[in-house]
Amino acid sequence: MSASSKPDARRNASPYLYGGEAAAVARVLESGQYGHSDTTEHFERRVADFLGVPDAVAVASGTAALHLALIAAEVGPGDEVIVPSMTFCATVQAILAVGATPRFVDIDPATLCVNGQLVMDAVGPHTAAVIPVLFGGRPVDLTAVRGALDEQGVVVIEDAAHAFGSRNGTRRVGTSEALTCFSFGPIKNLTCGQGGMVIPRMPEDADTIRRLRLLGVGQSQSQRANATTYRVDGFGLRYQMSSINAAIGLVQLDAFNTTERTRRALWHAYRRALAGLEGVRLVDVDPDQAVPHLCQVRVPNRDKVFADLRARGVGVGVHYPPNHLQPAFAQWRRPLPATEQVAEEILTLPFHQHLTEDDIDHVRAALGQALTAAGGVPCARS
Repeated sequence: MSASSKPDARRNASPYLYGGEAAAVARVLESGQYGHSDTTEHFERRVADFLGVPDAVAVASGTAALHLALIAAEVGPGDEVIVPSMTFCATVQAILAVGATPRFVDIDPATLCVNGQLVMDAVGPHTAAVIPVLFGGRPVDLTAVRGALDEQGVVVIEDAAHAFGSRNGTRRVGTSEALTCFSFGPIKNLTCGQGGMVIPRMPEDADTIRRLRLLGVGQSQSQRANATTYRVDGFGLRYQMSSINAAIGLVQLDAFNTTERTRRALWHAYRRALAGLEGVRLVDVDPDQAVPHLCQVRVPNRDKVFADLRARGVGVGVHYPPNHLQPAFAQWRRPLPATEQVAEEILTLPFHQHLTEDDIDHVRAALGQALTAAGGVPCARS
């Protein structure tokens, strides 16, 4: 990669490869086994060991992980699923895919995440599940309300697409006895190129998800290879992770301690650079616990600031337009004042492991200039 093409602050996000990924993919290609294989299962075991859990089930994407987790939890037509509107639309589409209804809830504007009180306020007679979204990598601790949720039969399914490696206290996200769903897409903390993972609550979940991800077939690839037939036990989808993607993930996992340190250091560098910049409020991802996936700020005149920064070559983004205001989900719209206020102010700054502190200083300077040009005033405090 030439110096001129090296990702910098012109990119909002970018994969970071450690050098061994290409060789790992080449070995899979040479083996002739491109689909789900022993490499995929090795990746599953490695992730389970990394998290300190009994099992992990690799799937095709984070969206597939959510879909399969909802099926495993027996969520379906007539059920409501509590979900924040402030998330990528994939979270909501997974709910609709099982025939359930999204019950949109508001967020804490300081974290962009739900909390226990917001969840419990939304629980009703048809609530079957809650999907807390670990926005930007921030862990969401529902421990205080888990007993009440359990009593009412409400399953917790964590959308941890942003949060691989983050911790709740001393334990990694994925160890809380929830169904936890990770994404290993191109720009995630750990990338497989494409892929996802479900951390099951119990062996029965793992068995169900493994069967569902391979078109309802109960036997593993090695079992099928040594038999003249196989058994289809029920409904299923083609949601397995390929060995090509798993090979990338194995190399990434070997280097994850470096990923964790680097992403935290970059987030802290942003916090130092942005300190005292009038009109800017940094969204707290709890960097001592999280492995940050995003660096977001709230600013006045967001649309003007966004356009100005893009014109200056700074790769800002917006994560995410609220789902309850989307045409596809209009029938479940309800007032969410904190979400709607944040949605007018949120700005995602360039954040990836190719950045340097000089890049961050450049973003800070450009942001200050854009705020001035937009007639910026300090954000209203929530």
